[in-house]
Amino acid sequence: MESDVRLAERLATEAGEILLALQKSSGLTGKDLGKAGDEQANTFLMRMLRAARPDDAILSEEEKDTGDRCSVRRAWIVDPLDGTREYGEGRTDWAVHVALAIDGVAIVGAVALPGLGMTLTSGSPKPLEPAGDPLRMLVSRSRPAREAVAVAETLGATLVPMGSAGAKAMAVVRGQADIYLHTGGQYEWDNCAPIAVAQAAGLHVSRVDGSPLVYNCADPYLPDLLICRMELAARVLELVKALPSA
Repeated sequence: MESDVRLAERLATEAGEILLALQKSSGLTGKDLGKAGDEQANTFLMRMLRAARPDDAILSEEEKDTGDRCSVRRAWIVDPLDGTREYGEGRTDWAVHVALAIDGVAIVGAVALPGLGMTLTSGSPKPLEPAGDPLRMLVSRSRPAREAVAVAETLGATLVPMGSAGAKAMAVVRGQADIYLHTGGQYEWDNCAPIAVAQAAGLHVSRVDGSPLVYNCADPYLPDLLICRMELAARVLELVKALPSA
């Protein structure tokens, strides 16, 4: 049987190829392209996962969630198109996420970055590059989080605007940035695969209070996360804790 890591990598990559083909040939742009991409990638991933792992649960951003998955130990958590806006605009900072959580822990992850021609997985972690000087803090293109901006100012870090959550997380894995601090609200499908990949690469991953990220919960909302180099984690968590309440 194909391993879970290999399955995740193959499906994320193939879904990305479907999205690239649609982007090039459909004639659609903007929101219409994003909607079509979400639908096509989700249809593909759901069909393939149900065939390959019929006994596992699946949580997808594009599927109605019944909650029945919570009684199953193994749950695939997928985002067929993370960064719909960036995809519709023809940018490269969008991703496909395929992850497997077992007993609430992100064990397997694959994040395809089709616009960059690569898929990063928990099975083949990339060696970490040296930290930047100055440090580089990833933030949303449109809504930089107050907490991230404040921490960056204290650390003297440069802000790096970027699109999807997966693209941001993989920028840290790839050595393009040092810290991804997010406090603006996400869901499990936004970060389960990126967390599995980042953790396998030797990065710190947690909620912004230092607690672990737990998956396959009845409520899939995950309000915040921190992905950063291990040597920066304690300082970043300390700075977040010291921030005044909004």
